[in-house]
Amino acid sequence: MLGLGVAVAALFPRQSANTALMTQVPDLALQSSYLFDNPRPLAPFTLHDQLGNEFGNQQLLGKWSLLFVGFTSCPDVCPTTLNKLNAAYAELQSVSEDIQVVFVSVDPDRDTQTKRLDYINFFNRDFKAVTADHTQLFPFTRDLGFAYAMVGDGADYQVDHSASYVLVSPQGEKYAVFKPKQQPGKIPQILNKELVADLKLIIESA
Repeated sequence: MLGLGVAVAALFPRQSANTALMTQVPDLALQSSYLFDNPRPLAPFTLHDQLGNEFGNQQLLGKWSLLFVGFTSCPDVCPTTLNKLNAAYAELQSVSEDIQVVFVSVDPDRDTQTKRLDYINFFNRDFKAVTADHTQLFPFTRDLGFAYAMVGDGADYQVDHSASYVLVSPQGEKYAVFKPKQQPGKIPQILNKELVADLKLIIESA
């Protein structure tokens, strides 16, 4: 496992660089998402889902994929995100039947296959819960524009991580990012109505 206390800032420069490659298209009137200027295939990667099946580039082809990072011990952002995505799932499917929601655990040492299976099934059995060791996770998450880092010592360490969603196209290309809005006194959130509306516009214009 990577040493605890890794600085989050060390990973965020790559995310900032990706931000420069995003644009909000006025004609689409997007509310909380940005399109990447140059959609490109993700570099080869190999993860495994909650059933032990391999999850790699091939599993992104032929469907729209909504990916986000987190960990099962997360006290707030992750369960909130999964509850919201579960609530929006029927509407997301009405936009596209070929859509998959992928929770990427960035805490592989604690998030075993069994733990990920129990965790994701609590929210929605159709969702994927994938992970790998850090040698696979670091380049994969950086490629998507996410950042994460372990904070604290001992078994009860926390994981700081990005709260955005990344949309990958049926061609396996990084296509758009959905960013949470800051709300005073509240956890930053991506509103479901904005997520669904933006996804519809994005897919229809693709």
